[in-house]
Amino acid sequence: MPQNALFDHFLRRMQELAPGGRLLVAFSGGLDSTVLLALCARLAAEQGRALTALHVHHGLQAVADDWPAHCAAVAGRLGVPCRTLYVQVTLGPRISLEAAAREARYRALAAELQPGDALLTGHHRDDQAETLLLALKRGAGLAGLAAMPASRPLGAGVQLRPLLDCARSQLEAYAHEAGLSWIEDPSNADNRFDRNFLRNEVLPRLQAQWPAFMDTLSRSAELCAEQLELASELAEQDLPGLLNAGGGLSVAGLARLGPARRSNALRHWLQGHGIHCSRAQLTALWRELALARPDATPLLRLGQKEVRRYQGVLYLPERGPEPRPLPALQAGTWQDCGVGRIRLEWTETGAELAAGLDPARLRLAFGVPGLRARPIGRSGSRPLKKLWQEYGVPPWRRECIPLLLDGDRLVAAVGLFVSQESAPPPDQPGWRLEWQPLGYVVQAPL
Repeated sequence: MPQNALFDHFLRRMQELAPGGRLLVAFSGGLDSTVLLALCARLAAEQGRALTALHVHHGLQAVADDWPAHCAAVAGRLGVPCRTLYVQVTLGPRISLEAAAREARYRALAAELQPGDALLTGHHRDDQAETLLLALKRGAGLAGLAAMPASRPLGAGVQLRPLLDCARSQLEAYAHEAGLSWIEDPSNADNRFDRNFLRNEVLPRLQAQWPAFMDTLSRSAELCAEQLELASELAEQDLPGLLNAGGGLSVAGLARLGPARRSNALRHWLQGHGIHCSRAQLTALWRELALARPDATPLLRLGQKEVRRYQGVLYLPERGPEPRPLPALQAGTWQDCGVGRIRLEWTETGAELAAGLDPARLRLAFGVPGLRARPIGRSGSRPLKKLWQEYGVPPWRRECIPLLLDGDRLVAAVGLFVSQESAPPPDQPGWRLEWQPLGYVVQAPL
């Protein structure tokens, strides 16, 4: 593809992707990012756009120490400022060096983005084919087979891949014609890395046998991306009818869906909380958690998080702020108890607590055993443990419900109910109980 033809194609893709803020290029110094930077430099000059090159130095091989100077020189010849970001690659269990380096790189790049900024990366059609084959190797679902999108949120901005439908051979021809110089990373020849093995050994043979193989792989990825979008839209339709006020997911509602649709809803619910699980984990969640016997309180750990079931509802508990008891209340003053703040205010109308209650005698406590209460409108008192069950408060939330006490007598479970004996007579003055919770901790599913 001649220089002008590739630039015209790049310009059309950028118009379609429509970035509005600064342009930043992830500039490794290799062929792909060098061509991308040259194209961006021309676009920025013609349109008066702000452009910066960002080189990430991982420190993984000695030869890479010379690359920041090379990148700065190439960017300088193109009239583009270049900055080097130094990162430390940390390996973890079951995390490859490739994955760890990629995570460190994107974390550093994302931190550079401000609202409206676009980070451009030089991924091309060959990269897309490699990503799809690696996803097949892992047994990935639609999200993996959709491979790399042309645009995705990243940090405060977006990541764009405007060369995703261009072959690497087209970029190489452009680079030679434009007289560009680039780095050849010696690690690219190391076939111990999965992507290198595909690039160096597998894909050349596939293309020799089927010349259109890259095009068909790219088309398959696009079709999977379309199906993934449909699955997301279906989940967005299903989930609102399955969620309760506490953010839990109804097991009975899920059971009414077909297996594929149920798995889709479950998967999107989990992904909304940052959990990406395998098919085996999803199956275990349904069989061992959702379908456990009714009196069980099962738990399934997924990475650093856990899924629980209570009263036929699946929950994803999160560690909230620590509750802080208050030995005495002060009328007319907001007081912080860790999980929220509370205030007692005298009022002539709309009182929630009887006028005879003395704020100085009231205290706020958590997790007090042995209490009983008779909520307004009930015929008799019941143990607080039974009331938690009636109000649908899961066991892991109960220790964070503020208990308003007058001596040893329960005045109110703040945010849930007021005891009948602490309620004011109709249309009489008394105390207004104001409560502002933090997060989910007292938002029980009523």
